[in-house]
Amino acid sequence: MNALFTKMSESTAEDWQIILPEQVAYFKKLPDRILAHLELLTGDYGGFAIDRLQHSLQTAHRAAEAGEDEEYVVCALLHDIGDTLGSANHADVAAVILEPFVSAENHWMIKHHAIFQGYNFFHFLGADRNMRDQYRENPNFKRTARFIAKYDDPSFDPQMPKLELSVFEPMVRRVFSKPKSSMYKSFLEN
Repeated sequence: MNALFTKMSESTAEDWQIILPEQVAYFKKLPDRILAHLELLTGDYGGFAIDRLQHSLQTAHRAAEAGEDEEYVVCALLHDIGDTLGSANHADVAAVILEPFVSAENHWMIKHHAIFQGYNFFHFLGADRNMRDQYRENPNFKRTARFIAKYDDPSFDPQMPKLELSVFEPMVRRVFSKPKSSMYKSFLEN
């Protein structure tokens, strides 16, 4: 049975008794959709020596090997997930996906990682490599610069053995199992 209203303003409590369980079930499949979307990065080299999925996996692997917590590792894994649909703002796309599920510090790091990575190549494109300096006073500046230097920057290595997304699947499922902040949080925890 489906709700029958044609305008949300005309919906009823009975309609929402139909809709809410469907929405909760859909929410619970979010990790599946995220993992499937990461798979879209397979074979997308974009001129780099490795495809975007392997880059994401290498970044997450390095973070995990260094002892970063699970949430951080998942952020590292998803940092470039926006490349497919947000080619002009991929970091923003990744940050929006992660925001309800991660700390404010991890969200800020992912949202700004592209401008920090730009330090390594913007000058080759005629842009200001020091663009990140506008955030120097932000408490997350060092955290984000460290993310780039330790995990993102060195993760374009074609000599590194191929990694599998399945290694990180349990982490993705745990991090995305329940939001830390969302206007829908109370409804999704049923």
